[in-house]
Amino acid sequence: MTLPELTFNDVLRPEWSVSPRVQALVTTRNGGVSLPPFGTWRDGVDGTGGLNLGRKSGDDLAHVEANRARLMKLTGRDEAAWLSQVHGATVVNADDVLAAAKRGEPTTEADASVTDRTGTVCVVMIADCMPVLLCDPQGRAVGAAHAGWRGLASGVVENTAQRVASLAGTDMSALHAYLGPCIGPQTFEVGPDVRDAFMKSVGGAQRDEVAGAFVTHPTNAGKYLADLPQLARFRLAQIGITNVVGGDHCTVTERERFYSYRRDRETGRMAALIWLADH
Repeated sequence: MTLPELTFNDVLRPEWSVSPRVQALVTTRNGGVSLPPFGTWRDGVDGTGGLNLGRKSGDDLAHVEANRARLMKLTGRDEAAWLSQVHGATVVNADDVLAAAKRGEPTTEADASVTDRTGTVCVVMIADCMPVLLCDPQGRAVGAAHAGWRGLASGVVENTAQRVASLAGTDMSALHAYLGPCIGPQTFEVGPDVRDAFMKSVGGAQRDEVAGAFVTHPTNAGKYLADLPQLARFRLAQIGITNVVGGDHCTVTERERFYSYRRDRETGRMAALIWLADH
């Protein structure tokens, strides 16, 4: 059976007011060739055609590579700066990542990348953690960050913003941010250790704002429901970034659209990409 090609109808694109040079998208589970349990989901049935991009997910590697090829065809680029993500706060230059890959070196360990070079694709993979895409409005530099709660609490978004602003020659407050799909505030159950990780670095009125992102779990004593997009908006605001869009898709509850590790455990991976077009 020949499956339809991946199209822009299968992905999400930020609705932000920036230069058309800035190209960005987030994949969904649709538009690929993977089989169950990495396939599409329709009416309670796991079918063929999943766009799983994770090489370590347990999927057939031939299907993963075919999916990656479909994705690159859609972007019009030959390659992307894939990372080995470790839930940290390290930011690297995407061009250095590509150069290392061409030399046959192991995949670069980092959770964010940046570039000011036309055509270089920054990319992070997700399956509940939040992707944060950053750019300056003139389209001089871009960056992509993998922001689960550990990375977010450790400063991966701030580190990425600083690098993008430096490459663009502007202040961080001028940047625009897009919050991609992630585990939502109605489903992200966490313990007090997660709340403490965010609370320990703030004081005064800020403590109330951060505490507001954690709601006592209604049925599971000692647990909270955490609002990852709200926490990201707070962290961005602390460095002056208020041009923020997105953060309104839940990977767990929107099963027909997204993979979710928290929901399924054995599941695929999506990706968030950002790059600078030629003009």
